Amino acid sequence: MTTATTARPARPGTAHRLAALAEDALGGPLPLRLRAWDGSESGPQGAPVVVVRTRRALRRLLWQPGELGLAQAYVTGEIDVEGDLAAGLSAIWGAVRERSVHAPRLTAADRVRAAGAALRLGAVGPRPATPASQARLRGGLHSRSRDRAAISHHYDLSNAFYRLLLDETMAYSCGYWTGEEPDFGPADAQRAKLELICRKLGLVPGARLLDIGCGWGSLTLYAAERYKAQVTAVTLAREQAAYVREQVRERGLENQVDVVCQDYRDITGGAYEAVTAIEMGEHVGDAEYPAFAAALHRFVRPRGRVLVQQMSRGSVAPGGGAFIEAYIAPDMHMRPLGDTVGLLEAAGLEVRSVESLREHYVRTVAAWHRTLEDRWDDFVRLVGTETARVWRLYLVGGALAFQERRMGVDQILSVRPAPGGSSGMPAAPGHWYAGADER
Repeated sequence: MTTATTARPARPGTAHRLAALAEDALGGPLPLRLRAWDGSESGPQGAPVVVVRTRRALRRLLWQPGELGLAQAYVTGEIDVEGDLAAGLSAIWGAVRERSVHAPRLTAADRVRAAGAALRLGAVGPRPATPASQARLRGGLHSRSRDRAAISHHYDLSNAFYRLLLDETMAYSCGYWTGEEPDFGPADAQRAKLELICRKLGLVPGARLLDIGCGWGSLTLYAAERYKAQVTAVTLAREQAAYVREQVRERGLENQVDVVCQDYRDITGGAYEAVTAIEMGEHVGDAEYPAFAAALHRFVRPRGRVLVQQMSRGSVAPGGGAFIEAYIAPDMHMRPLGDTVGLLEAAGLEVRSVESLREHYVRTVAAWHRTLEDRWDDFVRLVGTETARVWRLYLVGGALAFQERRMGVDQILSVRPAPGGSSGMPAAPGHWYAGADER
């Protein structure tokens, strides 16, 4: 005699449970496929696959929901993306734009349900340690000591790291792509950008240039060598200052270049013919920017020119976001372009030209990312896997942000008018661009 038995329904895998939790939190279907630590999968076929490798990843997201928790899980390898990381990030942002999902806004009830699900999944536990690569700043926002620490976190990673990432110009800012690869490469784009800046500034032999936030000296050295300018190069990063001083000695420019490691607020003197701040203004801070703009006006002589190359955000875009501010540029602040123009003009500068380089940054960052992937093992040996993954996420996400117009970058050329209003600017500055890509 046989006894009929009732088949038990198949128990859903971990990936299905995680997908259900994520869809509840996001308010819409997942645009990605999930694979959990038990091998189960859930989500649309053909979509980028997010691999949740450990229960710790879920525990981290319970303690730190949202972008920062996801970034922490990614840089530690607790979460990974199979296939094209850019495609995965783009799918998420596409879903946000279409309003099929929204950023997590967890209520108390949501957290209780998530905790219960995590308990069933065996993922409840103490808060995971913050990744070592995350910035840890102390002191008042944009105090001199905190700003120095914020700059050091990013730019003092090591000169060896940036030599590996950047081209021979060591320019860590948006290039100016006037040609197509492979004949026109990243170094060509950087030299074209440096030439364009010098032309916009109207540099002539002996002109005094103040280069605030000089980086590794790409503009400083170019202006001194090509235009015979007298340059004061200012940076807060000790590694950068040491590198520029070394280059000044090697190139015999000691009589033309002075390298100063200090805060822009401590700069004394003025009457410069030209002042630049190339992707430095993002570090100034929102409340401090009016004083920064006033300092730019004070540093330059009447009819002198100021060129600010600066990243911006859309009126409703987040700008850097939690990951960038925690791992790459702590305390960074971006504003819409029009707000920056208004602040410069309120300081007494007359804005004469604004040029968007947004698409140029897509190509610039893509070139850096190719270098990172092509020399991945070298980067890992130099800075470790965690920091290398930070930079992979940063570069992929950054290129996507410029491509999708969530971030922009612009060259803003201003002049300090002389009494009576004279600007000294050419009526038709077409020579700025004629042959600027010659190299």
